[in-house]
Amino acid sequence: MNRQRSSGRVWSAAVAAVCAVAVLPGQAEAADGPGAYAFDPAAKTVRGTETNADAAELTPGSVYKSSIKPGEKLYYRVDLDDRTDAYVSAVAVPRGAGQVAYGDGITVSIRDLDDSRCGSGDGLFKSAEFPRPVAAYAYRTVEKDDTGPCAAAGAYNVLIERQSKATSSPVEWDLELRYVTEPGLKSGDALPTEAPETWPSASPTPPTGRQKRAGGSGFYEATSLETGEWADTVAPGQTRFYRVPVDWGQQIFATAGLSNNNKSTEYHGNALSVALDNPALGHVGGATTSYSGKPASVALDPLPPVAYQNRYDAASAVSAMRFAGWYYLSVTLDPAVAEHYGDTPIGLTLRITVRGKALPSPYAGDAGIFGVSGADRDMARTGQSAPEAEKSGRMTMVAAGGIGAGSVLVLGLGVWTLLARRRAVAGPTPPPADGRPPYDGRSPQAR
Repeated sequence: MNRQRSSGRVWSAAVAAVCAVAVLPGQAEAADGPGAYAFDPAAKTVRGTETNADAAELTPGSVYKSSIKPGEKLYYRVDLDDRTDAYVSAVAVPRGAGQVAYGDGITVSIRDLDDSRCGSGDGLFKSAEFPRPVAAYAYRTVEKDDTGPCAAAGAYNVLIERQSKATSSPVEWDLELRYVTEPGLKSGDALPTEAPETWPSASPTPPTGRQKRAGGSGFYEATSLETGEWADTVAPGQTRFYRVPVDWGQQIFATAGLSNNNKSTEYHGNALSVALDNPALGHVGGATTSYSGKPASVALDPLPPVAYQNRYDAASAVSAMRFAGWYYLSVTLDPAVAEHYGDTPIGLTLRITVRGKALPSPYAGDAGIFGVSGADRDMARTGQSAPEAEKSGRMTMVAAGGIGAGSVLVLGLGVWTLLARRRAVAGPTPPPADGRPPYDGRSPQAR
């Protein structure tokens, strides 16, 4: 056995594992074209039912894939206790490039068994009337000393309804469902029960120093960003996904801009759509801009700092800024832009600012997805998506294991070599004093 070659193979494998981690961030592409959506590979298939008695149960922390037809009202089920705030989100993903209208979309609601609505949210296409993934969530929250019908423990219905006009595409939409629960508050904390009336709304100075970072094709593989100016491209019909960690007490500001394209000067209204969704995939807000071949940009309306008490505000955009964590930006270019500007991707610039000092979490114990960790900030700095970070962690462990195995092997071979050299120096074992040959492990008869 060649000891150097053996240990070299182990070392090479370990180095290769480490090098495999060093991939460019945010380079994931959809396998089926620019409009393809990347579903969470861990999503379990579940069927919605037309009657709540037959509804399939969703479990906390799980992701599901389902589908819905025009006009359908589908039921799912969740079991809730009498103290935990629960959130169920749905991402509607139209299949193909069929037509959609202003009021088309989905409504998600959580209801008790007497059909009392506990909470609901809409995901609509509105003025950007082209197909793209849209998200919405519903929640059941429990206040102190709440004795209402939605505060009791037991089974609850999750109802997802699809609105589609007669002129819209009748094709089925895919659904990506998530069910998460919010951690409990620290004991003894007396948080305000009213949302702030005023907060800083002046736009910050735009960041400088552009860097390239390619967006993902779904919420699952959204590319991580931090404060900065980020360069990407977006093709007609494509949606790019990004995520930004926003901690308690911090504000997020975002602007998206298209570069010029000299192929045409044709005007397209609402050509670029930008949406912001919170860590539970509840819709926060959105904006659109037109395009006529010249540089064009649009900014999200100013939003309040993340605060637990924002949930008490009547405005949905303020209410959605209720917890820390990853906030998701999705940017879509109207597929109709290709008619005059071609299928070639157009330059996209994102300017992101996260402003404010991070404040302590109000939760007892681990905040889960409703917090920002040091690892989250590292991912935002390096541009890793969640699956890239997970793969990087696995490969680092493999590399460490390979290096460790190689070290043990080299150490063992070193000890073996040292003992062999000592035997050589000492010479052959002398015979015993009685003149008999040294014992070789065989019986006298065998000799």
